[in-house]
Amino acid sequence: MCRVVMQMRGETARGWVRTRVWKRAGSAAHSRWVAVERAAVKSPPQRRPPMVYHPEYSFEWPEKHRFKMRKFRDVREVLRQEGILPDGAEIQPIMPLEEWLKLAHCPAYISAFQNGDLSAAAMRRIGFEWSEPLVKRTLLEVSGTVKCAELALEHGVSVHLAGGTHHASFDEGAGFTILNDLAVAALVSKESAAHLRVRDVLIFDCDVHQGDGTARIFERLQQQQQQQRPRGVFTCSVHCAQNWPTLKARSHLDVPLEQGTSDAAYLATVRTVLHDLLARGTFGLVLYDAGVDVSARDALGKLELTDDGIFERDRFVFEACAQRDIPVAAVIGGGYHRDAAELAQRHAIVHRAASDVWSRMFSP
Repeated sequence: MCRVVMQMRGETARGWVRTRVWKRAGSAAHSRWVAVERAAVKSPPQRRPPMVYHPEYSFEWPEKHRFKMRKFRDVREVLRQEGILPDGAEIQPIMPLEEWLKLAHCPAYISAFQNGDLSAAAMRRIGFEWSEPLVKRTLLEVSGTVKCAELALEHGVSVHLAGGTHHASFDEGAGFTILNDLAVAALVSKESAAHLRVRDVLIFDCDVHQGDGTARIFERLQQQQQQQRPRGVFTCSVHCAQNWPTLKARSHLDVPLEQGTSDAAYLATVRTVLHDLLARGTFGLVLYDAGVDVSARDALGKLELTDDGIFERDRFVFEACAQRDIPVAAVIGGGYHRDAAELAQRHAIVHRAASDVWSRMFSP
């Protein structure tokens, strides 16, 4: 079992803990892990929200594949050019503890994926060909969202340059997702922050596709534990009703939108839903999936949002959480425009929105 040791190093003005350190009791890698984590948790410059990225998120990939593996590198370059994330300012994750993955996933499935033993049918369902670079970037991406959640608890806002793998369920992947970073990060945050009075975690998923894998993971935990909401995690999916997956799962709250929904109706729905959820006063962390496949120009989306509408959505989420002193960690979610440059610009919207809110509500 994974044991968590907390080290408090003071608090921010908003009351979030400065330092938390993971330790594995009885592990030969114990001292190495702690040393790396302490180095990684240094506070970023206060003029920008912390952002998580690893250069191995992108690797050599078929150019015509529907999923643009280069987009993570491209988003990093857009943010560098705009001065939002200068060279060296990103926070890089390290490989995750296997105990983290097992909180949400079947050990046999994790092992089969890591060792290249998944069946051809299982890999077709995921939509990728297995490779060692794919394994490494998948593990780093999960760890990156865990780190993003940790940084949100420390600073109030954080943004990942990847993440949102919400179709992966307990023992299988689907729809370009293999391990569910949102589920893992929510469960790790609950485990690691137990003594920091983190109450419920809200997974607020605004990707155009339902977060079906996330819903099934927590439905399974619910059945196992016979609890209304296992481990204090609440799942909410705001998605297009007529989009994939055809067979929907059951989130704690599903908000299906009609095909063709545009900015005004979409934003009104998001504002109402999030306002009502946060008004409950039970959430100590929000994990926000800022998928841009809601765009009218997306190849796999069936909604009609403009880029301005996406920016307003993202800015509202950050502002609504900040106004209630609720830490929020955002991931980029889905986006499938065929032009890589346009897709990178669209994925960068959430980082621009976070920077805008940070400059007005968090900077000293």
